[in-house]
Amino acid sequence: MTTSQTHDAGQVRELIEQWADAVRRKDIDGILRHHSPDFVMFDVPPPLQCRGIDAYRETWPLFFGASPQPPVFDIVDLTVMAGADVAFAFALMRCVLVTEAGSSDLDFRLTIGLRKISGQWTFMHEHHSVPAVD
Repeated sequence: MTTSQTHDAGQVRELIEQWADAVRRKDIDGILRHHSPDFVMFDVPPPLQCRGIDAYRETWPLFFGASPQPPVFDIVDLTVMAGADVAFAFALMRCVLVTEAGSSDLDFRLTIGLRKISGQWTFMHEHHSVPAVD
């Protein structure tokens, strides 16, 4: 990797870590801060797809309602690759869900696509998934 790519990958990693920290603090403005207005997310619970920053904002109350206080939202393993104006990251993540029966860990996969717009890395896409269960 070139010095520039290493620097950009570090910026993307920091941005993702700040985003995860904002989730743990339930800071909606912090969660949305670096997302594109035309952001697209593929999620585990319905709706399986949301388009636009307003639709993304509306997904967070469901997550927070099913989470302990404070929410658990841990990056277990994160890999970042960055080019001059496009980057992607993939991670193994852990959260905890609270139900009437108690709480349980939910391990999930996360893929994020970003673009550098006016010198700022911007979240364009998130894809959350869980392994299929027979």
